[in-house]
Amino acid sequence: MAAEKYQQGYPLAPASVMPRSDEESAAFRSIDEHELKKKKRLRCFAYIAIFAVFQTIIILVFAPTVMRFKTPKVRLGDVSISRANGTDDFRLTARVLVRNRNFGHYKFDDTMATIKSGDATVGEFIIPESRARARSTKRLYIIADINFSSGNNSGFLPLSVEAKLRGKVRLIKVIKRNKSADMNCTMSINMATNSVQDLNCE
Repeated sequence: MAAEKYQQGYPLAPASVMPRSDEESAAFRSIDEHELKKKKRLRCFAYIAIFAVFQTIIILVFAPTVMRFKTPKVRLGDVSISRANGTDDFRLTARVLVRNRNFGHYKFDDTMATIKSGDATVGEFIIPESRARARSTKRLYIIADINFSSGNNSGFLPLSVEAKLRGKVRLIKVIKRNKSADMNCTMSINMATNSVQDLNCE
């Protein structure tokens, strides 16, 4: 009876179960870690491939519009004229408007603009170096003195303003493209009222 209790309290381990040695356990752990690292590498490569495919699709979809470089437009606006009494000298104030139609910003250099009456140069002003943000218009304030010696205080004085901006369009800080913008504006000054009429910019 005592033998039966002893056997029930301490059952023998199945003969088929063999304890693993430390070397075998270490070997199994090494295999598991290797498989885990392999799966992580494969998952990482899969993510990279998916991202590359996604980027390619984005480029193919938006390239016809985003990657298309357009020539910026530059013109004059808010032009006004003042004149000192008893003189033939005028002071022209205006806004230079640089319209950037690109999806990247447009950075341009200092530019000399010329004011002409017929073939004669009667004034100049500097369009300062600046940057027009993507799909926006940069507004710059300028002042120019016009020297016109005619002695005529009536009638109209035709003027033209010409300039050529030189700069670069930069897209996503990697792609750059040289772009020049021409300004060609014409106007008339009413000598009697010192006002600007018929302003037109191409």
